Amino acid sequence: MKNPFKALNKFDICLWVAAFTAIILTFFLIGSNDYMTLVSSITGITMLMFIVKGNVVGQFLTVIFSVCYGIVAYFTKYYGEMITYLGMSTPAAIYAIVTWLRHPYKDSSSISIAKLNAKKVSIVGVISAVVTVAFYFILRALGTTNLAVSTVSVALSMIAACFTILRSPFYGLAYACNDIVRIALWAMVAANNISCLPIIVCFSLFFIYDTYGFINWMRMRKKQTADETQTPKKADPESTPQQTENI
Repeated sequence: MKNPFKALNKFDICLWVAAFTAIILTFFLIGSNDYMTLVSSITGITMLMFIVKGNVVGQFLTVIFSVCYGIVAYFTKYYGEMITYLGMSTPAAIYAIVTWLRHPYKDSSSISIAKLNAKKVSIVGVISAVVTVAFYFILRALGTTNLAVSTVSVALSMIAACFTILRSPFYGLAYACNDIVRIALWAMVAANNISCLPIIVCFSLFFIYDTYGFINWMRMRKKQTADETQTPKKADPESTPQQTENI
């Protein structure tokens, strides 16, 4: 593992500082004392800062964020969010840590970006469909608030988690769509509980980060493909004609 901060440029740092400032100001301006929400929000944007760069540190932070966010979701009776992060995102992040560590890109601190094929997309589709149907009945039995929206969030989270494990740039698009759903979910709660406003700000920032992640991963994949094309292949000794000595 390389130093994760070396891969960050000025734009990355400025974006993180702006996001950090927005969360802190929102938290204190509304006079909130829900520090678990604050911790999860700050951990979340820091997590995404590294995931955008394809750095495995982001997956370690995902585990911490999932636990914190799961606790916040529990106390607001968003059991879908709680189960999704504790039962899905956390194991997915742990699995992603293993796969990302096994697929670094040369000597850089980022991973090797992979391409999707029809088989992988089909598998992701089947897994997501099965998980979504199962979760719908589980969440309904638990009396989850805003059941329909929570179920959509589960589906998008599963798709995004699979794409993350597969090291596909489309993880960003899936998460960006889910960020919109989560903004709607927490806006419903914030209407009666203003202390949840930092979570809305957090997922608004997540949307920016995930969109940026998709764009940056596509750029990284293009660069990696170009590098591999330009790298000369080693000559096959068996195919190299033998030079004959002049007698």
